[in-house]
Amino acid sequence: MPASTAKPAKPSKPSQSAEDYLERIHELIEAKGSAHVADIAQSLKVGQPSVTSMVQKLADEGYLRYEKYRSITLTDAGRAVALHIRDRHIVLANFFTLFDLDDETQARDIEGIEHHLSPDTLQTLADLTDFFEQNPGALAEFKTSRKK
Repeated sequence: MPASTAKPAKPSKPSQSAEDYLERIHELIEAKGSAHVADIAQSLKVGQPSVTSMVQKLADEGYLRYEKYRSITLTDAGRAVALHIRDRHIVLANFFTLFDLDDETQARDIEGIEHHLSPDTLQTLADLTDFFEQNPGALAEFKTSRKK
């Protein structure tokens, strides 16, 4: 079967689900050096047929290169989306960490909101994180005020 590598002139904005796949594929490539359908399925806790379907769609949209039974590679467009998602994730994790939220709560909340924040809101959270990191007294005052 030939590789799915068709590329539109300009990829459309990926769906939330597609962003999750691109993020996970990038993480797998970074951690293991490659990403395969079985790895993605296990990592996302979904069936391999679902992964295959999404991977084929992402290949058709120009976000990755896929050949059956071979490792998946991201195109420049796919890598850009994955890095953008990772950066959003980092901003939110840094923000939530300031408030001593446990890792499980952070992960659940980040996954719930990371796709819905505007760039302006995300930048505001990054700025607020920087402010609190540079002004630990203000952070301590805020934390104390919450416990009243």
